[in-house]
Amino acid sequence: MSTDRYTSPLSERYASKEMQYIFSQDMKFRTWRKLWIALAETEMELGLSENGKPVISQEQIDELKSHVEDINYEVAREREKLVRHDVMSHVYAYGQQCPKAAGIIHLGATSCYVGDNTDIIVMNEALKLVHKKLVNVIDELAKFADKYKSLPTLAFTHFQPAQPTTVGKRATLWMQEFLMDLEDLEYVAGSLKLLGSKGTTGTQASFLELFDGDQDTIDKIDPMIADKMGFKDCYAVSGQTYSRKVDTRVANILAGIAASAHKMSNDIRLLQHLKEVEEPFEKNQIGSSAMAYKRNPMRSERIASLSRYVMIDALNPAVTSATQWFERTLDDSANKRLSIPEGFLAIDGILDLCLNVVDGLVVYDKVITKHIMAELPFMATENIMMDAVKNGGNRQELHEKIRTLSMEAGRNVKVEGKDNNLLELIAADPEFNLTIEQLQATMDPAKYVGRSPVQVDNFLVNVVKPVLEANQAELGIKAEISV
Repeated sequence: MSTDRYTSPLSERYASKEMQYIFSQDMKFRTWRKLWIALAETEMELGLSENGKPVISQEQIDELKSHVEDINYEVAREREKLVRHDVMSHVYAYGQQCPKAAGIIHLGATSCYVGDNTDIIVMNEALKLVHKKLVNVIDELAKFADKYKSLPTLAFTHFQPAQPTTVGKRATLWMQEFLMDLEDLEYVAGSLKLLGSKGTTGTQASFLELFDGDQDTIDKIDPMIADKMGFKDCYAVSGQTYSRKVDTRVANILAGIAASAHKMSNDIRLLQHLKEVEEPFEKNQIGSSAMAYKRNPMRSERIASLSRYVMIDALNPAVTSATQWFERTLDDSANKRLSIPEGFLAIDGILDLCLNVVDGLVVYDKVITKHIMAELPFMATENIMMDAVKNGGNRQELHEKIRTLSMEAGRNVKVEGKDNNLLELIAADPEFNLTIEQLQATMDPAKYVGRSPVQVDNFLVNVVKPVLEANQAELGIKAEISV
C-alpha cells in the first residue's frame, strides 16, 4: 500500500479482488491484444491479399498469440512519453515482442477498436460478477424471510406504528426490489454488443480500401470479430465509438441496485435503533472511540454511503452521452475512466456488505414482541368492538366509547409515561360487558398480521424459487469485509 500518494478507498477498502482485476491494467491490455488477434485472424480468414499474396500468415497469428499475457509495460510507457498516444504505444510494444507480426497489428482499425470493444467486454464481465453477488443477496434474503415469515412485528407507515406485519414479510419487500434490479441487469447485459471494427467515423472506409470494395466480405468482418470475442453481434451502426448511451444504461443498472440496497440498509438502521434487529458485530469490534457501549450499524451506514455515490455517479455517463458531438468527441474519455470503474467497484463493495449484513442479521424477538404488545390494544379495538356487539352492545355507541378511551390511553402513554392501559379502561366500562381476561385473549399478535406468512410462502415459491433455480451454479458465495 502506497503511503505517499492518493490511493482509492474503492480498491483499498471496499471492492473485491475479483472486481478489481476486471478493471485492472492486465485485463485491459490483454483484451487489447486478443482483439488485435481477432482482427488479424478475421482479415486472414477473409483472404486479405496484396497482388495475389496473403497479407497475413498463420505464423504471424501464432506469434501474436504467444505474447497475449506477457505485456511489456515498460516499453509501452516509454513509448507513450514520446508519442503521447496509449494505443500506438501498445501497438509498438506488442510489435517489439512480435517482430514478424509487427506490420499487421491494428491493420485497418482505429483506436476505438481496442478501446471501445474492451470497455464493452470489461463491463460485460463486471456485470456477470454483479449478477452473481446480487443473486446471492436475494438467496440470503429468501432464507431470512422464510425463517421469520410468521414472526409478528409492528409495521410502520410514516414511521408511525401501523397494522402489524411479519419480519419475513418485510424482508420480501427488500427482496422484490433486488429482483427488479436483477431483471434489469439481465436485460441490459443480454443486449450488450461489441463496437466491432468500423473505422474513424464508423463508415468502414479503411476496409473498403483493404478488400478492394468487396461489400460481401466487409459485411463478414464484425460478426466474425464478435464471435471470436464471445459476443453474438456488433452494433449495426456507429460513429467512431459505440453510443455512450450504452454506458448510461449500464450505470443506471448499478444505480438501481444501489437504491435498493440503500432502502434496505436504512430500514435496518432504524430497526437497530429500536433494538429489534442488529447487523453483525464482531467480538473485538469498536462501536465508538468515546462511548464503549455503542454498537453502531456501521456496515448498513456504509451501504447507504456508497449507494449515494453510485446513484450520483450514474449522472456522469448520462451527461456524457448527451453531449457527444457528431461521430465522436474526446471529452468522454477521462470521465469514463473514472465513472464506469468506480461505479462497479462501489456496487461490488455494496453487494458484499449486503451479503455480510443479511447473512448475520440478528433478530431480537422479545424486543419485537414487547413493542408490538405496547401498541396492539389500539390495533385490536375493532375486534374488541365486534366482541362487545356480540354481547349485546350498540356498535355506534361502542365506537365512540373506544375512541374516547383510546385517546385517554394514548395520553397516559405519551404525557404520563405510563404503560398502555386501554384494556383496563375497556374492562372497567360496563357498556362493553367484557372481562380483562376476555380482552387479553384477543392480544395474540398473530391474529393481526393478515396473510403475511402465506404471502411470504407464495412469493418464495412462485417468484424467488424459479430465479434461484435458474442461477443455482452461482449460489453459495460468502462476502469478505476488509474493514
